[in-house]
Amino acid sequence: MADQQFNPGVSLAGAVDLEALKHQVKAEPGQAGGAPAAGGYVIDTTENTFQAMVQTSATFPILLLLWVPTDDRLFPMARALGDAVNALNGKIQLSRIDIASNPSIAQALQVQGAPALFALIGGRPMPLLQGLPGDDELKQLCDEVIPKIIQAAAQAGVSGTAPYSGDPDSDAAKSAGAAGAGAAQQVPPEHAEAHRLAEEGDYAGAAAAYEHVLEMNPGDALAARERAKALLLARSGQANVREVRAAGAAAPDDVEAQLAVADIDMIGGQIQDAFDRLLDFLAAGHKADIEPVRKRLLEYFAIPEPTDERLKRARRRLATLMY
Repeated sequence: MADQQFNPGVSLAGAVDLEALKHQVKAEPGQAGGAPAAGGYVIDTTENTFQAMVQTSATFPILLLLWVPTDDRLFPMARALGDAVNALNGKIQLSRIDIASNPSIAQALQVQGAPALFALIGGRPMPLLQGLPGDDELKQLCDEVIPKIIQAAAQAGVSGTAPYSGDPDSDAAKSAGAAGAGAAQQVPPEHAEAHRLAEEGDYAGAAAAYEHVLEMNPGDALAARERAKALLLARSGQANVREVRAAGAAAPDDVEAQLAVADIDMIGGQIQDAFDRLLDFLAAGHKADIEPVRKRLLEYFAIPEPTDERLKRARRRLATLMY
């Protein structure tokens, strides 16, 4: 698909694209006559959040769509890609980038116009398409290319689950079905600064800000969950998955190596694997390391829902191993 003829809808070279002006709409995404809204496993990325998004591609594969959300020629493509990605329930994420508002990203990817499509695995972008695809090409992207991206990512050790995000009532999120239960909640005012820092990729700063929220209200379960996630990403969000797993396999008795692998599991949504790794480590007789393992597990325990059976079992097993 990388050899497709370039047929830009919107140019960044400074010339006025009269055809693009004819197709310009003023409605916001999700509104009547506007572009499909983000939601489910479809996110909108800006220059402020681009680096954080690239970091997460070390955990799960990402499809990058560079577009202009006011050009109605691009809406069918954006909708088809969003539906295809959401139907896969987190195996891949679609990140949409408005090149008119974020020209530096287009320049960094050497894109001269919209639309352009890339796969992103482990921080490496791979061009898939430039220009508007025909119906057959779009079907091929959705039915054949996206599964191949997921397969290639898995072979590279990038097989985690993307987080569910966005408005559960949006166009794109409707096709995610039951996955909507994990939709993002409205950000409480007292969380605004911490949430902003996390969105910008400053996970250490976000964790500190959530810590401050918890000092004011120790019972704030949402703040505790977001703090744990921020600490996790600050530690291991940029880790090389293959290297971490290889180091863990080579040093089964090293607590830091096992904690690092457990972090990778948690980031990838493999919660049971993370719990079992650390609990099995304690069960194997590493009693001298019980405190760092206990501390890390308590951090992990803040992330799942309190009713999660995996959490209940892990708590019981930890209590048994400690005494």
